[in-house]
Amino acid sequence: MELRDQRFGGRWGQILLQWVNLRPEEAERTFLMFAFYTATSVGVLWLEASTVGLFLDEYGAEQLPWIYISGAVIGSALGALYTWLQSILPLRRVIVLIALIMAAPLLLFRVGLGLPVILGITVFLMRLWLDGIYVLNDLNTSITANQLFNIREIKRTYPIISSGILLADVVSGFSLPFFLNLVGLNNVILMACLMMVLGAGILYYLSQAYQQAFPDSPLREEEDEQAEFANKRLRGPIQHYVVPLIAFFVLAELLNILVDFQFLSELEQQDLGDKSLGIAAFIGVFNGFLGIFELVMQWFVSSRLVERMGVFGSAIILPAGLAVIGLGSVITSFTNLLPLFSGLVVLKFFEELLHYTLFEGVSPVLFQPIPEANRDDVQAVVNGIAEPLSDGVIGLMIFATIWFCRFVLPKATDAAVVQLEGWIFVGQIVLLALAWVYVVWMLRSRYVGLLVSSAERGRLGVTDVDLRVLKRAVVDTLEKPGTEADKRSCIELLTQIDPNNVGEVLAPLLVTLPPALQRQSLETMLNHPSPAYLPQVRALIEHTLPPEVLALGLRYVWLTEKAPDIQALRPYLQPQVDPVVRGTAASLIMRRGNREQKAEATNALRRMLTHKQERERVMGCRALGEADYLQGLRLYIPNLLQDESLRVRCALLDVIASTHLEEYYPSLLRGLYYKSTREAALRALVRLDNEIINPLVVLAEDAHKPDLVRMHAWSALGQIGTREALDALASHLMTAWGTTRRNILRILLKMPQEAGIEGVLDRLGRSGVETLIDQELRFLGQLYAALVDLPAEQVAGEEAELLRRALRDLQADAVDRLFLLMKFLYPHTSIQAASFNLKSGSRSNMARGLEILDNTLDIPTKRALLSVLDRREDREKLQNLSELLVYQPMTPSDRLRRLLELRHFLSDWPLACCFHLARSARWSLTADQTLACLRHPRGLVRESVLAYLGVASPRALVELLPMLQNDPDRLVAAQVKQMMAELAVSNSAETASGRGYFDQAGEANRASNYPGIAGFEAT
Repeated sequence: MELRDQRFGGRWGQILLQWVNLRPEEAERTFLMFAFYTATSVGVLWLEASTVGLFLDEYGAEQLPWIYISGAVIGSALGALYTWLQSILPLRRVIVLIALIMAAPLLLFRVGLGLPVILGITVFLMRLWLDGIYVLNDLNTSITANQLFNIREIKRTYPIISSGILLADVVSGFSLPFFLNLVGLNNVILMACLMMVLGAGILYYLSQAYQQAFPDSPLREEEDEQAEFANKRLRGPIQHYVVPLIAFFVLAELLNILVDFQFLSELEQQDLGDKSLGIAAFIGVFNGFLGIFELVMQWFVSSRLVERMGVFGSAIILPAGLAVIGLGSVITSFTNLLPLFSGLVVLKFFEELLHYTLFEGVSPVLFQPIPEANRDDVQAVVNGIAEPLSDGVIGLMIFATIWFCRFVLPKATDAAVVQLEGWIFVGQIVLLALAWVYVVWMLRSRYVGLLVSSAERGRLGVTDVDLRVLKRAVVDTLEKPGTEADKRSCIELLTQIDPNNVGEVLAPLLVTLPPALQRQSLETMLNHPSPAYLPQVRALIEHTLPPEVLALGLRYVWLTEKAPDIQALRPYLQPQVDPVVRGTAASLIMRRGNREQKAEATNALRRMLTHKQERERVMGCRALGEADYLQGLRLYIPNLLQDESLRVRCALLDVIASTHLEEYYPSLLRGLYYKSTREAALRALVRLDNEIINPLVVLAEDAHKPDLVRMHAWSALGQIGTREALDALASHLMTAWGTTRRNILRILLKMPQEAGIEGVLDRLGRSGVETLIDQELRFLGQLYAALVDLPAEQVAGEEAELLRRALRDLQADAVDRLFLLMKFLYPHTSIQAASFNLKSGSRSNMARGLEILDNTLDIPTKRALLSVLDRREDREKLQNLSELLVYQPMTPSDRLRRLLELRHFLSDWPLACCFHLARSARWSLTADQTLACLRHPRGLVRESVLAYLGVASPRALVELLPMLQNDPDRLVAAQVKQMMAELAVSNSAETASGRGYFDQAGEANRASNYPGIAGFEAT
C-alpha cells in the first residue's frame, strides 16, 4: 500500500493532497473510490432519467405511490439480501457481486422494452428496481469506504468520495440529451449498464489491491462484541432526545419524496414534445445545472455556513426554505402570477441542493450526544426502519389525497382536479416543513439539555449549539434545587464551550451559590477576568465569606481594576487575618504596590514563611507563587525545600514553576523520585510548558534512572501536550523499545481530544505506525525462533526453563504493544473488545476476538498479525511471519548468541537468563556481548554476567573485579566482594589490561586477550 501511494509524492501531487486535505497514503484509495462512485452514479442517473420518462409516459404520476409503497418492501428485502451474502461470502467478493447485481437486470429490461407485450410490466419493474439500486449503491459505497478507511481517515476522505454523485449530476445531466438523440431512449439503458459495470470493475481492482482491508471470512451473526464495555439501554434525557431525532429524519424523507412526486406530477402536465424523451432530456439538463451548484455548495459553502451559523442554524435552513418557497408557489399560482410548475422547479432545485450538501453534512453531528454504545443502534433504526416505513406512509398519504380530491370534485374536469391536488400537495409540503422546523427547535433544546445534564466533555464546539440557549439552560440548572455535583458539571461544560464569557452567566449568580460553587466560579472567571463583572464580585466580598472565596474575590477585583486602591488591602496584612487572605493580599501588593507597600507585604510574607504553624508556611509559599517579584524572599527557598512539612515542600514546587526559578528546576525533577512529592512535581513541571521539555527528555532517556521516574518524565511531556512535546514523544516512539515504547504509547493515547493520536499520524503517518507494527512482529518472530531452537527436550534445566518463561513474557509485552499501536489506526472500542476476547482463554471468545480484528484491520501484514494472536504452534507462527523474517534454524548455543545480539530489545530479566543458561550449559559468548551487558544499567544483569565470567574466564574476572567493587547496586557489590575473596584478588589488582577490557577496542582484540570467554563449549 505504501509503495502504491508513493506515486502521489511529487510536488504537484503534494499540493493537490494539501488542497483536498488528504495524506499521501490515503490518496489512491480515495480517488479510486471517488472514480467508482462517480462512474456508478452516472449510470444510475442516466437510468433514473430514462426510467422516469418511460414511467410517466406509460402510467402517469398518479401511480408513483405504488412505487413508494413497494419500495419500502424492496429496500428492506435488498438490505436483507446484502446481509445474507455477507454471511456466505467474503466481503470483498460481496461488494463486487452487488455492483454486478445492480447492473445485470438492465440487460433484461432492454429486452423487455423491445417487446410491446411486456412493455408496461418492464417499465414498472425498472422504476421499482431504480429504488433498489439506490439502496444497494448507498450500502455498497458506505461499507466499502468503512473497510478501506479507518474512523479518522474517513473524516477526511468521505466528503471527497460523496461528492462523486454531485460530479455525476453534472456529467450525466449535460450528456444525456446528446446520447438520447444519438442512441435513443431505450439504448441509454445499455449505456447506464456499461457505466455501472465500469464502476464494478474499479471496485474489483480496489478489492484486490487492498485485500488486507477486507476480512477473508464471511460475517458471522453474533452478539455485539462491545457489550462488555458499555450499557446499551437508552435512559432519561437520551431517550427524550432520540424521539425527535427519529422524527427529524422521517420528516426529511417524507418531504424529499413528496417534493419529488409533485415535481414529476407537474412535469407530466407540460408539453415537452415526445413525452418520454422530453421528460428524460428535461431531467438530464435539470440535474446538470443542479450538479454544478451542488459541487460549489459542497466544496466552498457548506462547511463555512455550518461554522458561521452552527449545526442547528444550518439544519433549519432547508425546512424553513421549503415552507417559504412552497407558500409562495401556492400564492403565485392561486393569483395566476406564475404557474405552479415554476414554483415546483424552484422548490425541487432548492430541496435537492440543500438535501445532498448541507443536510448530509449536518446529519452525523446530530448523533454525537448519544453514547457510542447506543449510536449505531439508533442509526440503524433511522436508516433501516424509520426511513423505509416513511416511504410507505407517504405513498398511502398521496393515495388518500388523490381520492379526497376526486371525492370532493366528482364532476370537475381533470385539469381542475389536478390543480386542486397540486395546491393540496404543496400545502402538505408547507405543513410538513413547518413541523420539521419545530422538530429542529426541539432537537436543539434537548441537545443542549442532554449535554448539560451529563456534562459530556469535549463533544462539541461553539458552533454546535446556540450559546444563548446553552447559557439559559445552565442558569436554569444552577438556580433550581439540585446536587452540587450536577451544578459543578454545568459550570465545567460552560467553561469548555465559552471560556471567555463564563462571567456573563456566573457573575449574577455568585451571591446565591453555595461556597464551593462560588470558589469554582471565581476560579473559572479568573482565567479570563473582565471589568464588566466587578460590581457583582465587589458585592460578593462585602458578605461574610469563607477565607478561600474571599481570597479569590480580592484577587479578581485587584487584578481587574485599572487603578486599584492598593491601600485598601493593607488591613488584610494583619496577623489575625486568615493566612489564605493574608497571603493573597501580600502577593497582590507585591504585584501592584509602591516600594513602601511592597516592603510591608514582603515582611508579612517573611513572617508567614518562618512561622511555626504549618498552615502559615503553606499559605506563604502559595503567595510566593502569585507574586511577580520575590525580592529578598528567595533566600528562604533552600530551607523551605528541606522543610519537615510535606505540604510546604509541595507548595514550594508550585512556586518554582509559577515564578520560573531556573536554578531550582533540578528540584522539580528530583521531586519525581519520591512518592510524596511526585504529584506536586508533575503538576509544576507541566506548568513550565516548553521550557522544561529538554530536561525532561534527558531524564526520560537516561537508562540508569529508575523506570518509574522515567515513565513520569514521559507522562509530564504528554500532559504538557504542546507541538514541541508531541515532537519529542513521536520521535522517541520510533527509537524506543520495550517498556519505554509501551509507556509512550499509553501516554499518547491518553491525551485529550485524541491529540496524541493525531500528532503521531501527522508526524509519522499511517505508514509510520504500520512500520512500528512490523517491528513488533519481527521481534515476535525472533522470540518464536528462539523458542523453536531452544526446545525443552533438547535444552533442559532450570535456567533454560526460566529463559523460555522470560521469552513468553516478552511475547505478551509485544502483543500488548501491538494492541496499543492498533488503537492509533482503529476505534478504541473495537480493539479493546478484541483484546478482551483474546485474553479470555475461551476458544469461542478467542475466535470472536480474531473475527473482530479480521473485520477491523486493513494493514498489509494483517494475516501475519492474526496468526500471531491465534492458538497455533510457535513453528507455524514463525512460518506465517516469513514475509517479515527469514528463519534459519540454529544450534541452541548459536541461537543464544543471536538473542544477545538483540540485547537492546530484551528486557533485563530475559537478558540475565541468557547468561545464566550460558553458564550452566557452558556455552561461549563473545567478548563484545559480555562487556556490553557488564555495563548494563540493571544490577541483576551485571550479576548474571559476573556469574558467567566466573565459569567462562576466571582470568578476565580477576582483572575486572577491582573495577566493580564500588558498583551502585549493593547486591552486585556484595557479589564482587565475595568473588574477590574467593579468588584472592587484592584491591590494587586493577591493571592496565583490565582497563582495556572496558574500552571500545574491537571484539577480536578482546577475544584474543581472553580466549576463555569465546573458547570453551560444553561437551
